[in-house]
Formats: sequence, C-alpha cells, structure tokens
Amino acid sequence: MTVPLPTATTRWRCTLCGNLTRFDVTRSSKVVEYVHLDLAGEPKVEERDVVSETIESVRCRWCNAVDQVELVDRPGTDS
Repeated sequence: MTVPLPTATTRWRCTLCGNLTRFDVTRSSKVVEYVHLDLAGEPKVEERDVVSETIESVRCRWCNAVDQVELVDRPGTDS
C-alpha cells in the first residue's frame, strides 16, 4: 500500500491514535547526484535531483501502527 505525500493543504494523521506529528517513513528513491571529491578523497554531494520517489509505508511513532495513516485537511485551509 502506498501512502500519498502531504500537500500544502493536507497532512498525515494516524487513524488509530490521532498522531499528527511523528512518523517513520520508508521510501524508495531514484536520484542523480553530483558528487565532488576534495583532494583528500572526501565526497560531498553538491547537487541532488530526485528522478522518482515512492513512499512504501508510514509507521506511527506514537502507537507503532503500520499503514494506518490517512490524509486530512490542514487547519485554516479551504479544501
């Protein structure tokens, strides 16, 4: 089950405990990075472009529920 990302007008909410603020998110990403190595060989990512990203699961930090997260409207938005 994939969970949609929150938007400017929505946020996540755990359906079991009501948590709105703490989640563990497991995601898969495909990225292109520009890596700059200094003269000592230490790498530093200077640019990162996300090609694709999928959220695989969201776990509530408060009650440990897995995949019990829904999108709800943010306060003050007219959806």
